[in-house]
Amino acid sequence: MTEDVVEHRGRRVVVTTLAAALVVLALVMPSDFDSVTPASFLRLPVEGLLGVVLVLVLPERARPVVALLCGAVLGLLLVVKAMDIGFDAVLYRPFDLVLDWPLLEPAVDYVDVTVGRFAAVAAVVVAVLLTCALVVLTALSALRLSGAVGRHRLRVTRGVVVLAVAWITVAAPGLQIAPVGPIASHSTAEFVYDQARRVGAGLRDRDRFASESAADAFRDTAGADLLTALRGRDVVVAFVESYGRAAVEHPDIAPRVGAVLDAGTRRLAEAGYASRSAFLTSPTAGGGSWLAQATLLSGLWVDNQQRYRTLVSSDRLTLGGAFRRAGWRSVGVMPGITQAWPEGGFFDYDRIYAFGDLDYHGPRFGYAPAPDEFTLSRFQQFERAAAHEPVMAAIPLLSSHAPWSPFPSAVGWDGLGDGSVYRSMTSGEAPAESMFARDPVSVRGDYARSVEYSVNTLLSYVETYGGDDLVLVFLGDHQPAPFVTGDGAGRDVPITIVARDPAVLARTDGWGWTDGLEPAPDAPVRPMDTFRDQFLTAFR
Repeated sequence: MTEDVVEHRGRRVVVTTLAAALVVLALVMPSDFDSVTPASFLRLPVEGLLGVVLVLVLPERARPVVALLCGAVLGLLLVVKAMDIGFDAVLYRPFDLVLDWPLLEPAVDYVDVTVGRFAAVAAVVVAVLLTCALVVLTALSALRLSGAVGRHRLRVTRGVVVLAVAWITVAAPGLQIAPVGPIASHSTAEFVYDQARRVGAGLRDRDRFASESAADAFRDTAGADLLTALRGRDVVVAFVESYGRAAVEHPDIAPRVGAVLDAGTRRLAEAGYASRSAFLTSPTAGGGSWLAQATLLSGLWVDNQQRYRTLVSSDRLTLGGAFRRAGWRSVGVMPGITQAWPEGGFFDYDRIYAFGDLDYHGPRFGYAPAPDEFTLSRFQQFERAAAHEPVMAAIPLLSSHAPWSPFPSAVGWDGLGDGSVYRSMTSGEAPAESMFARDPVSVRGDYARSVEYSVNTLLSYVETYGGDDLVLVFLGDHQPAPFVTGDGAGRDVPITIVARDPAVLARTDGWGWTDGLEPAPDAPVRPMDTFRDQFLTAFR
């Protein structure tokens, strides 16, 4: 045997081994972030054994076609698993093949804003190339393995029998590799079943949501019968970005944020204000702020983009619409809206102040186009500085949006001007280092400081511009990413109501909320979609 022949055979063995490794990888790859460990790849997949049996019994002509098709499908499953892992790492849940495609655009936008346009384009190109490469490589790997099985039928048949006996032997007593599951794996079959079940649920969700939205206790309530206990008062509903339960309970975060809330409770009390707090369960986590905002304002559970699009095409009464019907001027102050927002009409505001309307001339900080202090200052100038009719405002505050660095410092209400003053601070105009490349403890520190800034800004606004006629409701839209919260953090967010008039808080006596700005660990927890009706009922 010549040296060239030996070298050729060696290359064939290496390529076949790599092909087998890729196929096995696709079969045993977990679909959730926490299970991706070296141990997860030490399992024996029954789907691989069945695939070999299929190749053995197929006619020779059919083998290449079936192998290519099965390999391509396996490659697509590997891509979906990768997307599941990514979604689990950021949004606490797997990717939904029916409902989640619209979320990819905001993800690209986030990379564009926080890291740079080149990185966003590169991420899209790399994702497309990797997807194509995985599908092609797994198809070619399956084809190569089918050829090897055909050439060595006897040895392969014996090997399959041995491995089948081994699979049954370890499956019968249920031997496990913690935490990934049984050594005798059928995880790909389970994954396909789960995907099919979720696809079916997604396809049925539109009709289910239509049925839910048809029930509205306040649809036909006259304006004269709405919100009578708040007549003559300005009401601000502020969404504090990523202000989740972790902010008041995580050991690396809570000491700092808790100190701010405790000091804020005392500051407000000295100024004559009282407050009560509890928790709401958000429909989303790690991102998707607009879903949480739509949920709270509409009183419907909006946990995916299909529901959001259906909602904003309907005539559902929103919280802003209820105030408008009752005689308030209703406005939305939306610093994150930097382009056309056609669905804004659904929320029934008399006026929407998008980012361009704020006339901000400073830099952006991380993801936030304008600092919270500037946003609230513009709201005050536009709507509350002079004599005015009662106003209800929904205001998302974005300074505590990931990646939480850099973020602004407080300037003081009289020194904001057009925002140029912020140019003296370190901003996010230059591409920032990804938070996933940083130490989690450091990221949590930045997160805590950004929440501290947002909450202190709200408290300062109340102290400076409040009065007997102001009622403030502020809450988180969702928890930060699991990278910050750790495992099992859930989807709860704090919510607080602040008022100087005791009669306002008296309306919440039956809610069981905790006195002060910080909800107690055992404070009530309700789904976020119940708040609209709870609020309208209490203050009708």
